Amino acid sequence: MKNSSILIADDHPLLLKGLNDFLVEKRYNIIGKAVNGKDAFEFILSEKPDIAILDIQMPLLSGIEIASLCLKNKIKTKIILITFHKEASVYFQAQELQVYGYLLKEFAIEEIESCIDSVLNNIPYFSKKIREHLHLNTPKNENLKLLTPSERKILTHIVQDNTNKEIAELLFISSRTVEKHRSNIINKLKLERKTNSLLLWAMENKDILEI
Repeated sequence: MKNSSILIADDHPLLLKGLNDFLVEKRYNIIGKAVNGKDAFEFILSEKPDIAILDIQMPLLSGIEIASLCLKNKIKTKIILITFHKEASVYFQAQELQVYGYLLKEFAIEEIESCIDSVLNNIPYFSKKIREHLHLNTPKNENLKLLTPSERKILTHIVQDNTNKEIAELLFISSRTVEKHRSNIINKLKLERKTNSLLLWAMENKDILEI
């Protein structure tokens, strides 16, 4: 997994060097660095790294803008955003753009290995630090008691990142029924209706789901 290629982009030289040196020491395969968003996006287009770790605020193109361009152009590089900012609007925008990781800079060194390893396993990693700051703590175990056996079964497949169509085929039900179950689960768990919110919740709560 550590052979997977990684780009790092940050317009703060000391932060860029610190993160690069840390990941190199941990034997991650850093194939490029950039100090602005334009260079970072051009590197993504030409070199197609497995992961791009991007500062949200950079000259010429922001990390958010790069994530949007990658989504629009169906670029497979997985985006991890790092930031000092803690606005809820940016957090949810990142989710809507289907980025794979979101970290606060003050905890980046502490969490980056877990984040990268999760992302390389196709599991989104949104830092619990920012969730705590935004009061997005995961629901208590008792919320699960509200779910029907069918809804809990749907959750077990969501954890495995199965699509609605795949879940429907596995459970011999229609895709519309799966979508209805997902909607009911989101309501019962009081989750934000944002892209990947249910997958993120399920992955963070695998232990209490007994999966």
